Amino acid sequence: EISSLSENDILVLRLDLTDRSSHEAATNSVLKHFGKIDVLVNNGGRSQRSLFVDTNLDVYNAIIELNYLGTISLTKYVLNHMIQRKKGKIVTVSSVMGIMGAPLATGYCASKHALQGFFNSLRTELTDYPEISVIQICPGPVQSQIIQNVFTENLAKSIENSGDQSHKMPTDRCARLTLVSVANDVKEAWISDHPYLAVCYLWQYAPTWAWWLMNRMGKRRIQNFKSGIDADASYSR
Repeated sequence: EISSLSENDILVLRLDLTDRSSHEAATNSVLKHFGKIDVLVNNGGRSQRSLFVDTNLDVYNAIIELNYLGTISLTKYVLNHMIQRKKGKIVTVSSVMGIMGAPLATGYCASKHALQGFFNSLRTELTDYPEISVIQICPGPVQSQIIQNVFTENLAKSIENSGDQSHKMPTDRCARLTLVSVANDVKEAWISDHPYLAVCYLWQYAPTWAWWLMNRMGKRRIQNFKSGIDADASYSR
């Protein structure tokens, strides 16, 4: 398919979410080039694979700096522009881990819960701007590079085995469902295959059953992790 975009329709800026002092200038660069920002998609972050008892607290600080504070910092500057225009969409890629808890991801879950709480609260502050949408996308396991780049028990260590990705949702399907959610201003979209999706519903409507199930599934998840098997595989069989 031939694109109708010209060179002026594309601007790529390098951005470090943890360098919050650069976010205002980056926002201004986009505005100078395009004149407006219609949609902000917050899609930066890192996951985690480690047990809390083994993990250095510096890892938790780094997760919050990147996944949470970096995201809301960039959002702040873009939102100022959207408020002036009284129009825009703020889309944040959270996770099903923002809805439930799971072993080996205490810091990651905490950062996604923080995003859920922040954007649900922000939405209530924008009632005077009905054309500014706050949209949260909560994917389950998706085929990506996220496992190769996870935080582990210390900042200097990378994960040794990223595992098989074939059981996870194809990237293009997740992207398509995200676009459908954004186009329809869905406040919160759970984008996942079963059994993750079923666990989301349990966690929302029958938490006692969800805790029981997660304890059983979580034990296998930890065993797989210690054996060098992809932890997510414990939920896919």
